[in-house]
Amino acid sequence: MNYAIIAAGEGSRLVSEGVALPKPLVNLNGTPMIRRLIDIFLQCDAGSISLIVNEEMKEVRAYVESLSLPVPLHLTVKSTPSSMHSFYEVSRHFDGGKFVLTTVDTIFRPEEFAAYVKAFAADTSADGYMAVTSFIDDEKPLYIDVDDEMRITAFRDNPFDGVKYISGGIYGLTTPALTVLEDCMDRGVARMRNYQRALVDAGMRLKAFAFDKIIDVDHAGDIATAETFLSTN
Repeated sequence: MNYAIIAAGEGSRLVSEGVALPKPLVNLNGTPMIRRLIDIFLQCDAGSISLIVNEEMKEVRAYVESLSLPVPLHLTVKSTPSSMHSFYEVSRHFDGGKFVLTTVDTIFRPEEFAAYVKAFAADTSADGYMAVTSFIDDEKPLYIDVDDEMRITAFRDNPFDGVKYISGGIYGLTTPALTVLEDCMDRGVARMRNYQRALVDAGMRLKAFAFDKIIDVDHAGDIATAETFLSTN
């Protein structure tokens, strides 16, 4: 499995709230967020790991370049206008097959992620597996519409009757999804949520995989929340 981490955001809200470290290097129970993800990927049969950081994150670049991993590590240093553009940059390192992409501040329990990867790897009919959760902790959640078999039928900006899930920010996809990504780039589409809508419009077979809880670290107070979440069963 190929894995990728988007760590190209500026983390301006954390900085404004007094957090000195760049977001990817913020510690959760003693481990930098970016290293925590790398370790989880290695435990989930990583074939390669790709990362993107912005040009201002010299500390993060130095940290990543200092790592010695048992799998290929591809680092892209580039400032991008959106997470979708960052996805496009890291996708150039994928060598075919399935891949899983997440942002550096997406916090989940390793055992749930392992179950998600196992299900995605075993499914021969789906074009993608999107992590979803019924726990809403996002300022602007993306609501997910699914059918009775957990196939995704729509991505919505606003809640609707019968809504159960929001996007968890973990994207498991296959090679055909990169063709849709190229098309979105050519058409000037912005934002990951619009790319996901394009996947549905293109007829991609996307499955939703439910996590009990996923947390985003956007504010200083989220750090303690994430540490408590990871420390409890």
